[in-house]
Amino acid sequence: MKIYTKTGDLGQTSLIGGVRVPKHHIRIESYGTVDELNSHIGLIRDQAINEEYKIVLKEIQDRLFTVGSSLASDPEKSKMKIPDFHPEDIQLLEDQMDLMNETLPELKNFILPGGHSIVSYCHLARVVCRRAERIAVQLSEFSYVDPMVIQYLNRLSDYLFVLSRKIAKDLGADEYIWIPRV
Repeated sequence: MKIYTKTGDLGQTSLIGGVRVPKHHIRIESYGTVDELNSHIGLIRDQAINEEYKIVLKEIQDRLFTVGSSLASDPEKSKMKIPDFHPEDIQLLEDQMDLMNETLPELKNFILPGGHSIVSYCHLARVVCRRAERIAVQLSEFSYVDPMVIQYLNRLSDYLFVLSRKIAKDLGADEYIWIPRV
């Protein structure tokens, strides 16, 4: 099987179900941003971090393929069965955040991204996740998007923020608070 098909050479691509759309279509932008997010999470997972985090991040990467499949499907035309979400997928993120928060100091200020490269990778993934969420919400205004996709992306960005704080604590890295000039 060749990886190249030449069917996209004129700026069109196919959704799951066969419908052809321009490569700049918001549906393509939505799952392309999820793919970008998945790559950032892979970068975090490749760092010297706690093995338990790596296990959860691998599960998240798997769920992001589910998100991408959902967003890549034409809801009006596709008859293909795609992977689905379960409430437990969102619960996993919430449980992990609760667990990490048990050892973190109370958050009283905004946190500036940085302090360690791994922490910065978490923040990069977080902002890409927020962008993916915004695009999915925009798409949902005129085409069906599984509500769990939006909920998952929302919770995942929160998870990535908490993970950044927990990794900073694990590494003994400084957490820089934002002090506004007024």
